[in-house]
Amino acid sequence: MEYRTIEDLGNLNGKVAMLRADLNVPMDENFHVTNTARIDRTVPTIKTLMQKGAKVVVISHFGRPEGKGDVKNSLSHVAPELEKALGNKVVFVDDCIGEKVADAVKNMKADEVLLLENLRYYDEEKKGNEAWAAELVKPADVYVSDAFSTAHRAHASMVAAPKLRPSAMGLLMAEEVNALTTGLNNPKRPLMAVVGGSKVSTKLDLLNNLVKKVDKLVIAGGMAHTFLKVKGAAGINTENSLVQMDMLDTAKQILETAKANNCEVLLPLDLVWAKEFAAHAEHQTVDPDNIPSGGTLLDVGEKTIAHINAKLDECKTVVWNGPLGAFELKPFDNATNKVAQHAAELTVAGKLTTVAGGGDTVSALANAGVADKFSYISTAGGAFLEWMEGKELPGVIIMRKAA
Repeated sequence: MEYRTIEDLGNLNGKVAMLRADLNVPMDENFHVTNTARIDRTVPTIKTLMQKGAKVVVISHFGRPEGKGDVKNSLSHVAPELEKALGNKVVFVDDCIGEKVADAVKNMKADEVLLLENLRYYDEEKKGNEAWAAELVKPADVYVSDAFSTAHRAHASMVAAPKLRPSAMGLLMAEEVNALTTGLNNPKRPLMAVVGGSKVSTKLDLLNNLVKKVDKLVIAGGMAHTFLKVKGAAGINTENSLVQMDMLDTAKQILETAKANNCEVLLPLDLVWAKEFAAHAEHQTVDPDNIPSGGTLLDVGEKTIAHINAKLDECKTVVWNGPLGAFELKPFDNATNKVAQHAAELTVAGKLTTVAGGGDTVSALANAGVADKFSYISTAGGAFLEWMEGKELPGVIIMRKAA
């Protein structure tokens, strides 16, 4: 599948390029940005458009203002960080449509970038309103979308606006789509998926899709306990294991589908039991058939780690979503760290392509010290998951080249 890129927009000299970015960054109570990753990854597209002679107007959503303006969700707090990352003056406009925007665009200097106010101050954005999208793009000659993380939502700025101007993917979105296509749609095999999470119910579509596509599937986190229950592990119960009793038939069906599709499912061989859900809690490694009463399961053990790592050695591609245990509590980040570090070593050695995504996953890989050693880490959460679930994303489909 081919998609329109910035190169397809032709000569941009003197043109106004509206860039749909994702600047929905975390912020503390004093309105200071605490993680600039999304800002930093938007910069190359802005610089490329400027180098091509375009005047760049950046738009984004921020937080959940639910159709009305408020100080907490204003993109004015992001403007200084964007300016710092760009090295160019960023002029903030406290609206995203109307005369105020038109005047600001008219008065732009060549080395300036405009940042418009939060799109979600208007209900029309989330409703996909086409008339409102027409107001949004009025000052623009071309439209560029770099917000892959919002591509699963049919919002006005993602789907309606690109229809109204010559449009293309930005560098980041193109990079995301290429990485996910390489990782899941057209991978080098054997292909492994690592999926963690607390509940089977939240990853149902994902697991059902993956067992038909991958050669090996690691199921970890709390949801692995439901699968262990299906497999007859005597120590697994609802008291300490996050078993979803209403999901047992579903888990059994997923295992049967995996078998029919020659997908090897890797479940924990040993588990780490702790007296309480707390950092440095008293803990021990246990067999799934023999788990102490009370307490809680917080990680997988060394036997499981060694088993997964041995299987990783056989693979050419890995897609990863979710930690193997309660990585936010030490020492229960042990399994996630060791498997991630092994995957990173194989990646650096050129033996493995590693693609990961999802909020917890990004944090877990950063905690393991390997965030810069994977082939690709997606900035997206929901969009990454829906891609892995095999769903088509509205914000990506709209960028396909005509057949």
